[in-house]
Amino acid sequence: MINRRNFAVAMAAMAGTPLSARADGKGPGTVNPGTVNRITVRSAHVPGDVSVSIYTPRAYGQGRPLPLMLLLHGGNGSDQDLLRFIPAIAAAMTDGRIPPLVIAMPSARRSLYMDFKDGSQRWETFILSDLLAHLRGTLAVSTERRHTFIGGVSMGGAGSLRLAFKHPGIFGAVAVLEPAVEPALSWSEVGPRVKFWRPEKVLEPMFGSPVDLEYWAANNPATIAKHDPKRLIDLPIYLDVGDQDMLYINQGTEFLHRILFDAGVGHEYRLVHGAEHVGPSLIPRLVDALDFIGRQIQPPEWIDERVLKARAVYDDMKRAAGMPVEDVDPRRIRGS
Repeated sequence: MINRRNFAVAMAAMAGTPLSARADGKGPGTVNPGTVNRITVRSAHVPGDVSVSIYTPRAYGQGRPLPLMLLLHGGNGSDQDLLRFIPAIAAAMTDGRIPPLVIAMPSARRSLYMDFKDGSQRWETFILSDLLAHLRGTLAVSTERRHTFIGGVSMGGAGSLRLAFKHPGIFGAVAVLEPAVEPALSWSEVGPRVKFWRPEKVLEPMFGSPVDLEYWAANNPATIAKHDPKRLIDLPIYLDVGDQDMLYINQGTEFLHRILFDAGVGHEYRLVHGAEHVGPSLIPRLVDALDFIGRQIQPPEWIDERVLKARAVYDDMKRAAGMPVEDVDPRRIRGS
């Protein structure tokens, strides 16, 4: 079993050197564009005040409300993890690679972003009700599903998938890096490659002691996708993981990818050659994930007249070969 202190040290390596952050929690009329502001949100659903770091890009306040991205930190992290990524994100927005959007990261401790089975902590409820309502009520951000996104790293990646898969009507897309998901549909099927870093005692506060298998399955992204993939058909999904992941999370991410692929659910999947669970690869990989989000905000013109003509030629060839011609549906994987 991995030593929790050593694991915390390893996860701290993801944080890098932070920038300075404001801590005044000012409203939309006084937020300085191009800065990270830190606020606190109080809720009856979780213990104590929740710190939230919020990046408002330089385009903030210059027109219509901006899209909102909830970015969830990994295990043993905090809202301050956002600071590491901001220089690269700001540069990508300046270059036009990513459209302007507001990014908010709440501190969620080691909660897995879960509503605990015993009801003592309700982080899912906090994020979907209290946090979203607070951000929409105090910031100039869109309230529309198509401009509300969620994503995260490691624990935050798994939490983002869980929230988006359980509530696909809330989010316009989900984009995750190295989501801490298990390559199984039941906790009883989880082996030593998971349990050395996620022992049962870590899960017991959330899932009960012993782990309630039914509650675990109801909150497992792969099981949710397997049980009813049709409900995800309108949810753009982005999965990224390094093929050298020290926690073998590449196995769980690949497992989820195969479930989505076999069900024909359209998604984007990247197995990043040589990338690890921590380290400098996370910065450009997050920018790639936000590029995917940007393509949901401003869809690229990839299907032009040339594509349509080529498609018509091959449709004729399929008919001649006695093959069915499929209707075009970018939400689905062709041939599924």
